[in-house]
Amino acid sequence: MYKNIVRTLLISVFSIAIFSSSGFCAEVNKNAIVLIATYDQAGETLATGSAFLVDPEGTLVTNYHVLLDAYSANAVFLDGRSVPVEMIVKVDRTKDFAILKIKKDFYSTLELGDSDKIKNFDYTSALGYLTEDVQEQASGMRGSMLQTYGFLLGSHPQANPDFNYNYTSTRFGPGFSGGPLVDRNNKVVGIATVEGQSINLALPINYVKPYLPGKGGMTFAELLKEDLVSHEADYFRGHFSLYAKGDAETAIRYFEKTLRKDPNHILAHYDLAAAFRDQGKIGEAIARYQKVIELNPQFSEALSNLGGFYFRDGQVDKAIESFQSAIRAYPNFIHGLSNLGAAFNKVGKSKEAIPHLQKALALDPEFSIAYFNLGNAYFSTAQWDKAEQAFNTATSQGIDFLSLHWKLVSIHEKRGHSAKAIDQLNLILQIDPMNDEAQKKISKLTVSNIH
Repeated sequence: MYKNIVRTLLISVFSIAIFSSSGFCAEVNKNAIVLIATYDQAGETLATGSAFLVDPEGTLVTNYHVLLDAYSANAVFLDGRSVPVEMIVKVDRTKDFAILKIKKDFYSTLELGDSDKIKNFDYTSALGYLTEDVQEQASGMRGSMLQTYGFLLGSHPQANPDFNYNYTSTRFGPGFSGGPLVDRNNKVVGIATVEGQSINLALPINYVKPYLPGKGGMTFAELLKEDLVSHEADYFRGHFSLYAKGDAETAIRYFEKTLRKDPNHILAHYDLAAAFRDQGKIGEAIARYQKVIELNPQFSEALSNLGGFYFRDGQVDKAIESFQSAIRAYPNFIHGLSNLGAAFNKVGKSKEAIPHLQKALALDPEFSIAYFNLGNAYFSTAQWDKAEQAFNTATSQGIDFLSLHWKLVSIHEKRGHSAKAIDQLNLILQIDPMNDEAQKKISKLTVSNIH
């Protein structure tokens, strides 16, 4: 429960990318990074996340949402040692961070960096405990740590225009929530907060520094009491219901409850749009995205999602306008760049599509849908070799659209490569065994080869 927070775009594919760390001599102090396990009133495991020590006497930083509805929590170290969380020093539900205290001792720590100084395309690395690797053993909770690598894509506001997130190509896996994002000197520059391909967001550590190491605080019982009346807590419950459980009805109730207390809660409107989309209520979803953009015209993900609805509805000019606005707000927005390329392809402006798609793939070479869109752009501009290469790369990364295979058939036919065309037609028949056009073309090409 509440194992990760995921903001879902219209086109999203999640994967964990492990980049080479060669050239970086110093290792991150992994002893300072812990698995956070939370428990319900009966002592059953409620959630897992990650956290890191910033003070040798036992001050931890993590995400607020990791603690939601918890009655207790333990910090589990890499060696399996488990230490109870004794106090919650600070929570910020809007920025989604929490500062905790564990039993006083002498602990390894991570050094904090300056998140204001990190620049676009600077190296970043994230560390955390993947939820899928966490096991409850007789000796206690155990997890294995994963480290991922990438670079900073930008620092921009997300839903809330009052503060920024660091957007990074470094992948955050489910369970990384609350873990550190570090720079090339292994100094913490952010807290892993939102994960998904090309949309990984870290809260800059400078927002947290003023509250460290912190004194006093509250118990879990006191936090629970506050959360009973907190509209932010209701928002996170709705988010969990929608994305983790797939329960749109329950999610809608929580989001509407949030909005009764705060009518301008942007993320509640945003995720309410996603819930309506899942229910097929497209008109209501569009209206919610429009409300989000009214509240925050620079919210790039909402602009892109609204553009996606316009695109599917045939309002391609409006879609292009929305995608362009998303990219103006966030120039390295990989989904927005790919979506804009697809929209330009749709209106016959493939030459304009190509540079946007090339940029998307330069930022994320594993973004398969962008290869498909780029293949379409090259196909439309008669660049057959480049089109074939892009389509083949898209296929190798899991794209298996009928239209892709038909365009490869066309490319092979133009070159007189009948055998390759037949191979593609057979793939089409594997996807659609009753495809008469593919069967007729195979027969025609086979007869042609015989003669």
